Amino acid sequence: MTDLFEDKAKDWDTRPTPVQISEGVSAALLAHVPLGADLRVMDFGAGTGLVCARVAPHVQTVYAVDISAAMLAQLAAKDELRGKVLACCQDILATPLGKPVDLIVSAMALHHVEDTRLLIRTFAEHLEPGGRVALADLDQEDGSFHPPNAEGVFHHGFVRDDLREQLVRGGFQDVEFVTATQVVKNDRRYDIFLVTATKA
Repeated sequence: MTDLFEDKAKDWDTRPTPVQISEGVSAALLAHVPLGADLRVMDFGAGTGLVCARVAPHVQTVYAVDISAAMLAQLAAKDELRGKVLACCQDILATPLGKPVDLIVSAMALHHVEDTRLLIRTFAEHLEPGGRVALADLDQEDGSFHPPNAEGVFHHGFVRDDLREQLVRGGFQDVEFVTATQVVKNDRRYDIFLVTATKA
């Protein structure tokens, strides 16, 4: 599998857009999702760990899941994450994590997965009863957020009501949306939502 982020990984943490999004999403997560020292968390599409670095101090363990070995290498090199964050380079749609978790967080990874319904069902399968998801991504946009013909982009954001329906059909309840942050890119403003839900 081609690592689409191999050339981006080394300077990812210095890029303004990822940093702005991760700061906004992290703040929304901490404000809207109860965390605790006994929680086992999966960060889906963890990248270099910008979000799980903010979550990790408040929980037991974070499984940082990504299919980009280059991005996870940057994460694994961060001293502050050692012992708390475990890098897992795998596609959980094909190979489940094999460990139940209490919470799944994700920032800007959903639009990179073609089959959102399958992903939601997979999330439910990884969660303990009563487990939660907290997923951040773009509100539906006109395709201008990514460069033309960008590889690995399957959705130009999401319509909140459509995603709500998919979550309910996928076994979740208590679905709630907030606007986590706005990002300005190429003189355009894009809304980033955070949706939380509980496994039914």
